[in-house]
Amino acid sequence: MAHINLLPWREELRAQQTKEFSQSALIAAMFAGAVFFLIYTQMNGFVDNQNRRNNVLNTEISKLDTELNEIKDLETTKSKLLARMDIIQSLQQKRPQIVHIFDEIVRTVPEGITLVSLEQKADELIIKGLAESNGRVSAYMRNIDASEWMANPRLEYIETKQKSFRNAEFVLKVNQSAPDQKAGES
Repeated sequence: MAHINLLPWREELRAQQTKEFSQSALIAAMFAGAVFFLIYTQMNGFVDNQNRRNNVLNTEISKLDTELNEIKDLETTKSKLLARMDIIQSLQQKRPQIVHIFDEIVRTVPEGITLVSLEQKADELIIKGLAESNGRVSAYMRNIDASEWMANPRLEYIETKQKSFRNAEFVLKVNQSAPDQKAGES
């Protein structure tokens, strides 16, 4: 006779397989959850670390920006001070120039010329005077041209007057110069 097993072995097998599958799924889910949690915490750690680095960099950048602004202010102050120093230096160099100009005026005035007025506008001298003749004015212009401290004499006008022995009134414009300036120009 055939051996028939009437016990529900298939249902027990199915129940056991379902139980094993549930346990495997639960273990896999717990493993996946643990892996996800580790990855999540690791990523959060990376993000937090990067945020801290960004904050440090931002504070350093703001410090450097303030230092750059201070440097720009210092450079502006430096350029202003250098400009002032240049002005002071040029004034210091020109200070003895007026003494030399007066000395040259005395040396260049030929006999027969009387100076009436002397006016200075920037680096230009305006000389007004009386001359016995036009030739004396020409000699005066040649003397000025040969001078180290005066250059480029220009006769603005000469007017003859018959009322006195000095019969020519003239106006000359002369540029001031220094001996080193003339050497640099030629």
